[in-house]
Amino acid sequence: MSWQGVEGHDENVERFRRILASGRLASTFLFVGPPGVGKRTFALKLAQALLCEVVSDVELSPCGSCPSCQQVAARSHPDLELVAKPADRSFIPVDVFIGDRDHRRRVGLCHNIALKPFLGGRKIAIIDDADYLNQEGANCLLKTLEEPPPKSVIILIASSEQTQLPTIRSRCQIVRFFPLQEEVVASLLRSSGATETEAEAKQLASLSHGSLQQAKQFLDSELCEFRDEFLARLGQLPEKTVALATDVGVFVDAAGKDAPVRRERLKLVIMIAVDFYRELVRQASGVASASDVTVSTSVETTIRHRSVDVEATACCVERCLDAQAQVDANANQATLIECWIDDLARLCEAAQV
Repeated sequence: MSWQGVEGHDENVERFRRILASGRLASTFLFVGPPGVGKRTFALKLAQALLCEVVSDVELSPCGSCPSCQQVAARSHPDLELVAKPADRSFIPVDVFIGDRDHRRRVGLCHNIALKPFLGGRKIAIIDDADYLNQEGANCLLKTLEEPPPKSVIILIASSEQTQLPTIRSRCQIVRFFPLQEEVVASLLRSSGATETEAEAKQLASLSHGSLQQAKQFLDSELCEFRDEFLARLGQLPEKTVALATDVGVFVDAAGKDAPVRRERLKLVIMIAVDFYRELVRQASGVASASDVTVSTSVETTIRHRSVDVEATACCVERCLDAQAQVDANANQATLIECWIDDLARLCEAAQV
């Protein structure tokens, strides 16, 4: 079902309908979930519904044609504050929240959200890229979250709860967004023009893990080449462990200077390993292989060269999931990669029966 063009999040739509019907809308929300599943789109549509001049917010069905709806769509509504990390910065500048040194507390989100609404009955702030909040920015925002102005709604958008300071997290209602279904991702790829054929859309969707953003990443030939090589080298573990860890580190660093961007690339690499070991468990157990031809082929090659212990291989899956949690907890990248690959090598050695 689609809500205002937002796919796959009907439970959250109904949750907000119930909240609005009860008249108990909270002042601060933290939207968490994988990148590319629609959190930002959902937040903007929610803002449109809350500011619509024609349809009651309880219905959560903005008309789309009134001046307020059009201004939200154009990102120009005077009661809507939008904050995101500038492209040339590695974090959200503190000036965005409290103004520059010459205008402290007289401009910025924290000042603007406290003003009386210009048109609608509320002031709404959407903080995209909340993963890029540094300590100073988070502390500036904290006072506003502790004492939210009347008729204000603040939405922070992040990849996970763990990327936020406990002081921020504890003052927000958590709204979780889960991965999209593959058919939804394929449909969005086709409708956005990212792919030319249905077959290509389905192939990318099978690699997406429910994220439109991740599906589009695999349009990059460099990533696809790394994936093919990485899958082959996973099948060769415990050989050349140090070299593999080094190459993974180089590939992750190539994502850019921003730590959150590198974290997302590392999580993607770890997810490739999860796909490999899950498929290895399936094939070693005699279960039909997955639809991903590349992973299936790599696993078949691995099984031809050695026997596999299913229980030890399942432990590899668990170790990969632990590594993803460690990425979210901001573990040191180099140490994490080295320990993760080394642990996989030891588990793979035990898995060879």
